[in-house]
Amino acid sequence: MAEMLDGPMVAVQGLTKTYGGGSGKVTAVDDVSFEVGRGKLVALVGRSGSGKTTLLNCIGGLDRPSGGTIVVNGITVTKLSERARTALRRDTVAFVFQTFGLVPMLSAAENVGLPMRLRNTKTSVRDKRVADLLDMVGLSKHVNQRPAELSGGQQQRVAIARALANEPQLLIADEPTGQLDADTGAAIMGLLRDVIANEGMTALISTHDQSLMDIADATVRLADGHLVADDDASYVSTGSRATGSEHQGRIV
Repeated sequence: MAEMLDGPMVAVQGLTKTYGGGSGKVTAVDDVSFEVGRGKLVALVGRSGSGKTTLLNCIGGLDRPSGGTIVVNGITVTKLSERARTALRRDTVAFVFQTFGLVPMLSAAENVGLPMRLRNTKTSVRDKRVADLLDMVGLSKHVNQRPAELSGGQQQRVAIARALANEPQLLIADEPTGQLDADTGAAIMGLLRDVIANEGMTALISTHDQSLMDIADATVRLADGHLVADDDASYVSTGSRATGSEHQGRIV
């Protein structure tokens, strides 16, 4: 497990990400600054194309920003080499995607245990952790089933268990209920709330799902790559852009 430090779990300052150049230049994230406190579940919301996925990918070290700084658990992600960013994703940050991303030929237990295999975790430790995680997500009776033999909700539960395998400090989830029906999505959101509390993690989750916004500790809202003010009382405005409608803030 990554070392627990003081200060926010995530600190983003002046983050910008652009693609292309000249007349084809696109700014996906534009001068975004905010913090996420430890142990918080924060919902990242905004319309498609608002920059949510780009922001998450930069925070998790999947993509390099064009400017600004990102600190995760005291680690300045924006200064890391490619190898160090891989280590960050292995040891500190875990991802859950709406497409599940399970290995089709592996059983539920094998999928959950895969991150620990890559980390050369002792077999007895790995097997116990896999059993505990599958029990936590309610899939103790499905350990030997492959993804194709599971429902969408069950596959997402396996994906969540796999994300928790190496005891990450930060869980990043990009539209984790995007392919699920409303009832299953609500169940997955409740599960996320529970496992975040049980595992002592921080979570940053992009969503259009009101059920997640309702249970989140705070909300970060993006529009056209900018951070914008939100009615959530946890969101503290610390300044404004020239238009007066876009704000930089802090989650506390």
